[in-house]
Amino acid sequence: MSNPFHKAISWYFTKRALPYWSILAIDCLIVSSSILSTYVIENGGANTLSIIYPLLETFLIYLLCFMIGFRMFHTYSGVIRFSSFKDLLQVAFACLTGLILSVTFQSILPHYDWFIYIPVSLLALSTLLTMCLMWGVRIWVKFLYDNSLRQSRTTRIFIYGVKQGGIALAKSINNNQKSPYIIAGFVSDFSDIQNKRLMGVRIYPNDKRLTATMRKHYANALLVSPLKSDELRHNEEMVNRLISAGIKILMIPSVQEWDGKSDLSYNQLKEVNVEDLLPRDKIDIDMEAVGKLLSGCRILITGAAGSIGSEIVRQIAPYAPASLILVDQAETPLHDIRLMMADRWPRIVAHTVIADIANQARMEEIFQRHRPEYVFHAAAYKHVPMMEDNPAESIANNVNGTRIVADLAVKYHTRKFVMVSTDKAVNPTNVMGCSKRICEIYVQALDKAIKEGKVNGKTKFVTTRFGNVLGSNGSVIPLFKEQIKRGGPVTVTHPDIIRYFMLIPEACKLVLEAGTMGKGGEIFVFDMGNPVRIADLAKRMIQMSGVRNVEIKYTGLREGEKLYEEVLNDEEITLPTFHPKIKIAKVREYDFEQVNESISRLINMNTVGEDMVIVKMMKEIVPEFKSQHSKYEALDLETSRNA
Repeated sequence: MSNPFHKAISWYFTKRALPYWSILAIDCLIVSSSILSTYVIENGGANTLSIIYPLLETFLIYLLCFMIGFRMFHTYSGVIRFSSFKDLLQVAFACLTGLILSVTFQSILPHYDWFIYIPVSLLALSTLLTMCLMWGVRIWVKFLYDNSLRQSRTTRIFIYGVKQGGIALAKSINNNQKSPYIIAGFVSDFSDIQNKRLMGVRIYPNDKRLTATMRKHYANALLVSPLKSDELRHNEEMVNRLISAGIKILMIPSVQEWDGKSDLSYNQLKEVNVEDLLPRDKIDIDMEAVGKLLSGCRILITGAAGSIGSEIVRQIAPYAPASLILVDQAETPLHDIRLMMADRWPRIVAHTVIADIANQARMEEIFQRHRPEYVFHAAAYKHVPMMEDNPAESIANNVNGTRIVADLAVKYHTRKFVMVSTDKAVNPTNVMGCSKRICEIYVQALDKAIKEGKVNGKTKFVTTRFGNVLGSNGSVIPLFKEQIKRGGPVTVTHPDIIRYFMLIPEACKLVLEAGTMGKGGEIFVFDMGNPVRIADLAKRMIQMSGVRNVEIKYTGLREGEKLYEEVLNDEEITLPTFHPKIKIAKVREYDFEQVNESISRLINMNTVGEDMVIVKMMKEIVPEFKSQHSKYEALDLETSRNA
């Protein structure tokens, strides 16, 4: 298509649709031309000219018959550029109606000199020609629109997947004229259908030539079928090729699941973030069973405004708990949760309570008033460097706060207490990890004491332990994004540092299943999949950003940081559970009285003690706590000399 013609077509389609009388006039011209053409072919030009005036009067009668058909089926009221199969069918019915009326009219009309009788076969032929021409006009206008203005305003894409998911996306795109995409091809891993055609476009093989093929067809985005998402995540070579070629990858967000039956729309697609492409196995959770246990219950969530706590709120709310007691110190984020509950679940009684979990009197008041049946304890200080500098606060909030909430749960007959812990509690190398390990020890010992009858209560205590969650307030990804936006450098502590990652919704689903299904006393460990090298994560984020010349700068390990996180203590083993992604850590058991006494001394010392004194006492409670890259390493050296 030449450039001036392309501009002319684009100019035309930027205007409003033609008025209905213009379309009707075009259709009437087609009817008249068709009848005249067939009559000339049948009778010759000279004979036609000799009776031209009565013939024109006759054509007018036939035209009126066809106009009645046009009126009955509204062929002129649609927008031609958006014509569909239904519109073409209406045209066919209108033409057939015009033919029937014409034949009927001439069969009952008395003989007049001004009326020229036209054989039915000739009328049928002219009707067929009329219908084809009317179809042709509509198809041609639609073709011009699809291949000029619409293509200039849309993105040419390939679709990865040729089964239900890919076809559903393709139909959604083709059936919506406002779709921002034009399908240029499909991609398949199966050789038996490669190079064949599907929905009018070719199916290409998924090989090293894919990016070159896409560039050849001016396609700069790959839409991934939801049935192919997991395959893409585990195909690092393909992902790297696409990213390196500057091809956008679009897929259904990870938090959504497609059942293979419901409607699938291109509107659900989004450009992937790096967390969407991290290789991980799909986690199936029986949320209905979880929901049955929590439905109609009073549920207290500490840290409810945080990334984990707020997601637990979102996952519990659909199952209609009797009430939610949402506790946090952060006013603005908690207010956001309050607005969310009022907007999305207005029928659920949601109490948003600003409180410090280490404030015994305030927490007692909350428990006394609401009598929660389930407690999900997600509140904690979690930033490693901050807690290295402020060990007193890690004891005040993490340890003392947990003990206060746990003791109140027993006092007010809570059915189950679920504590959210971390993999940093395993062989801790920092204050934060050790504080969480002390919390684990306390609630586990308390559960054991209740079962042995040493403590009067019925509460079951369950601990869930997992690694980093993507998108959380402490994740490296928001930091990397900001650094890339500024042009770098992206700071990574060490080229070999690795971490386990899990999406927040997946982690919280496992917390809910482990917490509700646990019998008490367990430490549940989640299968985090394969660890990710942070340097590789940074490189991929830089590639996906499209920003060039961003440097990665290695800054050295921070205080208390180790190269890799462990999920289990060296002396621990795991047992299988009701879910393949959840294991039970078999850990050393502690006597509750001794643990309680040690923690009491630690909390009392915390109010007056120096950092070194506090950390030394933490190491006495958790002997496997060995500091790394920290001033507290001196305490480990002192212990070694005294041994």
